[in-house]
Amino acid sequence: MYIEAVPNRNSPPAILLRESYRAGGKVRKRTLCNLSGWSPAHVEGLRGVLKGGTVIPAEHDAFTVTRSLPHGHVAAALGTARKIGLERILGPDGDRCRDLVLAMLVGRVLDPVSKLATARTLSPATASSSLGEALGLGAVGDAELYAALDWLLERQAAIETALAGRHLQNGTLVLYDVSSSYMEGRCCPLAKRGYSRDGRKGTLQIVYGLLCAPDGCPPLPFHLLRRRNLGQRRPSPLRCSRATPAIRAPWRHRSTNSSSASA
Repeated sequence: MYIEAVPNRNSPPAILLRESYRAGGKVRKRTLCNLSGWSPAHVEGLRGVLKGGTVIPAEHDAFTVTRSLPHGHVAAALGTARKIGLERILGPDGDRCRDLVLAMLVGRVLDPVSKLATARTLSPATASSSLGEALGLGAVGDAELYAALDWLLERQAAIETALAGRHLQNGTLVLYDVSSSYMEGRCCPLAKRGYSRDGRKGTLQIVYGLLCAPDGCPPLPFHLLRRRNLGQRRPSPLRCSRATPAIRAPWRHRSTNSSSASA
C-alpha cells in the first residue's frame, strides 16, 4: 500500500490510499480509501507507517536532546578562583548571592558581556558554558545579578579587611594607580566631565583607584574617586604604616607624568 496525490485541475489534489496487484501478467492498482479530507500531518503519519516507521503519540517527545557545554575554560578559571580562596573571601557557603558574584567574576574573565547576556549564559536553557551548572545556579535573571552586586557592596569593608590581612603588613610597599572610563547617559552621580583616556569627548567619566601589593596582587578592590581633573597618573609606590583597608599614613608620589587631581 502507498499514498498517492492525484492532480485535480484547479482543485486541491486528491490524496488516495492505493495498493498494487498483478492481474493477467500486468501490474494494476486500486484505490482503497480517499484521504483528501485528512490533515497533512495525519497523511504524513500514515505515509511513515506504510514505509515501516513508528508513530509516536503527540504527547510524547520524539527525541531526547542531549547538549554538551564547553567546560575546559570554566574548570580552569573557576578552579583558580577556588584555589586562591576567592569563594571564602566573598561570603559563606550556601549563599546564592555569593555564587552569583563568583559567576559574574569568572564570566568577566571568560566572556565579558552585559548583565542581561550574563544571565542568559548562566541559565540552563540558554547556557553557553558549564559555569552555571558548575555553581548550581539554575535559572538566573538579570535582576538577581544586580541584587547580588548590591549585596557585594554591603560586604566591601569585610572583603577589604580580609584582603589587607592576607597581603599587607606594617610598612609594606604598595602601588597605587588611578584610571577612568567613560559612560553613556547623564544620570549617574559618580560621573563627572573631564579628560577621557578613551578618546570619547563629551562623555561623562568615572574615576577609580587601585592599590596593589609589590607582587601585583590587588589587596584592595577598586575605589571610586571624585576628581575635577582626570589627568593620567602612573603607578606610585606608597608605604603604609598600618595594614588596614583605610590607609591613613601620608605617602609621596614618585611619578614624572602626573597632573594634580583634587578629591
